[in-house]
This record gives sequence, C-alpha cells and structure tokens, in this order.
Amino acid sequence: MAFLRGVWGVLSALGRSGAELCAGCGTRLRFPLSFICVPRWFSSTLASYPKKPLSSFLRFSTEQLPIFKAQNPDAKNSELIKKIAQMWRELPESKKKIYEDAYKADWQAYRDEINRIHEQLTPSQIISLEKEIMQKRLKRKALIKKRELTMLGKPKRPRSAYNIFISESFQEAKDISSQAKLKTVNENWKNLTSSQKQVYIQLAKDDKIRYDNEMKLWEAQMIEVGRNDLIRRKMKPQTKDDTTDY
Repeated sequence: MAFLRGVWGVLSALGRSGAELCAGCGTRLRFPLSFICVPRWFSSTLASYPKKPLSSFLRFSTEQLPIFKAQNPDAKNSELIKKIAQMWRELPESKKKIYEDAYKADWQAYRDEINRIHEQLTPSQIISLEKEIMQKRLKRKALIKKRELTMLGKPKRPRSAYNIFISESFQEAKDISSQAKLKTVNENWKNLTSSQKQVYIQLAKDDKIRYDNEMKLWEAQMIEVGRNDLIRRKMKPQTKDDTTDY
C-alpha cells in the first residue's frame, strides 16, 4: 500500500490521472492492475538510488567478522564483536583514519550521486520520489538495524511463560498443520492448572534474568566501541523537586 500511495503521489504531481497515462502508455511501464500505470523514470530512478555508506567502525567490523568467524567457528557473535571492538580500540589512529577517510569519500560520492539524479528530475518528481524513498528507507532501516544488532550479538529478548510453553508444545505436536497446532496448544495452555503454569512462569523469570545479565555485558561492550545509540534509555534518579521520568 505504501508503494501504491507513492505511485499515485507521482501521478498527482505530474498532473495526469492514471487513466490518461495508460491511454498513451508508450514508454511507461504498465502495472498488473489495469487502472495503474507507473512512469518508467520512477521505476528506474528508484532502483538506481544509492545506499548510504557504512560508518568507519561498522566497515571495520564487517571486514573483520568473517576472519574471526573462520578462526573461531564455535564462538558467538557477541564474543567475536568483543574481540573486534578491542582490536578497534587498539588500532593506531593512522589505521583508523583509513576507514574514516573511506567513509568520508563514500559519503561524498553518495551525495554527488543523489545530486546528479535530482538534476534530471522536475521539482514535482523530486518531491514524489523523496516521499517514496523515505517510506522504503524506513523499512530498510528497520531491517538493517535488526541485522546489525544480530551481527553485534545483541541478546535475544526474554520469552514469556506462554511463549515457552508454545515452543515446547510445537516441537512435540506432529502430523498436523501449524494452525491446528496453535489452536491445540492454546487450548492446552488454558487447561493447565496453576501449579503446572508456575513451571513455565519460573522458566520465564529465569530467562528474564539471563537477558538482563547478557544485556548489561553487551551494553558495556557497545559503550566501549562508541555505540551509545544502542544503549537502552536509563531512568534518571528523581530528586525531591523532580517527579518526571525521562
């Protein structure tokens, strides 16, 4: 739906309806839906839009991680990142500068390419394109963030008592569809006695303790490598005159 909204935004900016565009399609790309037609400039421009370059540390981590994985195939990502972070801290400034200069050069090339693309479009086309790119960028940013956190070894969030029960029961249930499994497991959870549920509640509490301990260690590592943006927001201690949480 986001893409469709972007397409209609383009059509509106061009001042022509979808029907009018389709009537004289010519060099335009026809959409599978009969009432939508996407201008070729929009598809080609969106596909060729450059990606933002990696930061100096992330560039270094991406370069070193495969090497560390090959040397330590059984190690967790969090352990490898800790070693890479230590290696980055001990890296001479002259070598760090290589990565920083590479980032600056890529950033300049990124900006130059964006300017080159914008010079070929009308103001209306730029506005429409930027709206669509922003929506795609937000989705891609969330995906990249998830992949980055996985690469950096961020601990998995704790599971609830119900989720632990589902995971355990799903493995035991066989020869039925996933939907049927979920329905059966849900009914089984409802039928558990309080003492039976207490077992899973305790497992969830243990998992929460595991998560908190792992997060403390992981956040300490992130602070060491200058990734304070990944640290959870802490509550400021309240004073007598301050009752607001931040």
